[in-house]
This record gives sequence, C-alpha cells and structure tokens, in this order.
Amino acid sequence: MPVEKCRLCREILPSEPVLVFKDMPAIAQKLPDSKSLRKDKSVDINVFECIGCGTIQIKGKPVKYYREVIRAADISDEMRSFRLKQFRAFVSRNSLKGRKVLEIGCGRGEYLKIMKCAGVKAFGLEYSKDSVNYCMKKEGLDVEQGFPVFPGRKLKHGPFDAIFIMNFLEHLPGINDVLKVIRYNLAENGIVLIEVPNFDMILRKKLYAEFTAEHLLYFTKRTLYLVLELNGFKIIDCKNIWHNYIISLTAKKRAAINIKELIEQKKKVNKSLKKFILGSGYQNIAVWGAGHQSLTMLSLSGISDKIKYVVDSASFKQGKNTPATHIPIVAPDKLNSDPVDAVLIMAASYSDEVATIIKEKYKNIKKVGILRSYGVETLKHS
Repeated sequence: MPVEKCRLCREILPSEPVLVFKDMPAIAQKLPDSKSLRKDKSVDINVFECIGCGTIQIKGKPVKYYREVIRAADISDEMRSFRLKQFRAFVSRNSLKGRKVLEIGCGRGEYLKIMKCAGVKAFGLEYSKDSVNYCMKKEGLDVEQGFPVFPGRKLKHGPFDAIFIMNFLEHLPGINDVLKVIRYNLAENGIVLIEVPNFDMILRKKLYAEFTAEHLLYFTKRTLYLVLELNGFKIIDCKNIWHNYIISLTAKKRAAINIKELIEQKKKVNKSLKKFILGSGYQNIAVWGAGHQSLTMLSLSGISDKIKYVVDSASFKQGKNTPATHIPIVAPDKLNSDPVDAVLIMAASYSDEVATIIKEKYKNIKKVGILRSYGVETLKHS
C-alpha cells in the first residue's frame, strides 16, 4: 500500500498532491538493457508537502535497490579535489586525525578513499554485496555489508568518532530509523556529516527535472534541521556547497538535560520550607495560594500535616480540598474568623501582592514568609 503518512513526522499526508509528473522513469540507476526493456514501465510521481513539518516527499514505495549506493564509475577531477579539501578541513576542524570514521552507504568506496586520504581510520557500510567485495578486494577498504535499519544495532568497529552519509538520506523510506542507528553508533563527542540535494535551490531555479522516483525526500535547510533535531542531534553548521546543489550539515548528539539540578533544588527548598514551618514555634499555620505550584510543594515538601488550611481568593476553589494532601481551601476572611499565627505565601507571581494584603488587613498574624525560587523569605510583619 502507498505510504499515507509523512516519512519524517508521521502526520497524515494531504489527499491531493502538490505536483504530479506523468509517465516518469521508474528508475534512474540500473538502467534496462535490451533483454529487460519489455519489463520497463513508466510511473506517475505524486509529490506531497506535509502539512505538519513541511517536508516535500513522494508517496509510494522506494525503488527496489534503494539500500544500495550507486555513483558514477569514477569521480571527476574537480569533485575529487573539492572533496579532499572538504574532508581534510572536516578532519582538522574536529580533531579526527587517526580516529574512526564511518561512511553509511559508501558505494564502491569513492568518497571513503578520499576520507582515508584525509588521515582517518575509514570504515564503510554498504548494502550491495558486489560493491562491498569491490571495496575490500580492489580498494583495500574496510567495509561491512549491511544497511542501517535497526536503531539499537551496534555496527562493526563502532562507536565512531564521526559518521558521514553523502546524498543517500533522500533515498530512504525509514529515515528516522537510519538516523537513530547513526546516533546509537556515534561516540559521545562524535560528529555527523550529512549531505542532501538542495531543494531550496531547486525551488529558486525552478528545476522541476530534479524530481526522480529514487528521491523520496526533498530537503530545505529548515526541514533538514528539523529531521536531525527530532532524532536527537544538535546542529553545528549548515551551508550550501558544490555550486549550491548540496546542503552540507554537521551535527553532534544532543546532550541530555541536567535533571539532577532540579532534584538538588527540591532538597534545598524543602529544607527552607521545613525551617520556616518547624522553626516558627507556632502550631497554627496557613498557606496562601492553591495554584499548581503550591499544590506540588505541599505534596513534595512533607509539611502538609502542619498546615491548618490553604487560603485562596478564587471562589471556585473555596470549600474544596487540596488534592493528595487533603487540606481545606478557604476564603481570605477565614484568617479573621479562625486566625493562625503564621502564613506561608505560595502564590507565584502574585506573592508580593498577597504580602501587601496580609500586612494591611491581617495584622494579628505574627509571621509571614514568601516562597521564592531559592527558598522561603521571611518578611517583617507588624
């Protein structure tokens, strides 16, 4: 069945394509010879724009040989010179001299040889068995036969200090799985180099002939950024190269958020709360504020059994109870009819306003504190 969801973000694709190309070549590589000519049929290419992420893509199955990288038999002198200069700069900039670098989809080793010349320990991954044999026997390259489809699979010789994938990503139906494989096999401080055809330029120059059944995805800088970020990468650099035909992006694994700091802050604030409550020497203590932060603090701090009631000005909260801690929520007038000795204000951005109200209207209260981000601030109150 044709793919109905975006290959990147899984949003349902529109029912109508933005472009339709009739009677297009079904393949651009592995061209038919005289024996297979009868079997060669044209296809219609339907181009869609995802309404979610905006990625331009072709709906339908990939070509049968999409896992294989098929490049021209040789690389032009100009391209070879360009790549050598590019790869040497890449190696120097990222301190990769003598380090392990993997090319995913290395074909017959055209770029892998150049990366090796740049001074790295070069490894390749290629699906075509014939290409793997050529790389190993003819070029002396270290290439593994396979395809990056299982996100948790450790690749031979991994983890790698750098992984590069050159004009191959746009062929792949399971793009997110491939990027997860890359991330899983990248060293902690490793870097990835990804290049794809530049759809920004295709649009600018109206190059409609750039559409092909082999290219399932058409990336702008924005959508290439997005797919990398959604798969756990932080973009380092993104630029147009090779006469603007190619988008070249470098990225690294996005660091995990430091959640531990929140735990340490919780301990610090809880200690301050207990000091205010237990150190006051008072038995009758109220909290002012029944917002979500206050409710959370009451649950996490271990002081809820010391609180007589919670004051809140919102009438729809009055007469109810705090969830989890089950403390009565009352109107401010309760401070007069059933007075307390101390009030701890937990009203977020309204806390200073509440403190003014307490100072003006409830002078019988002996101690007032405001919960700040760093802990409890005890106010002078008379």
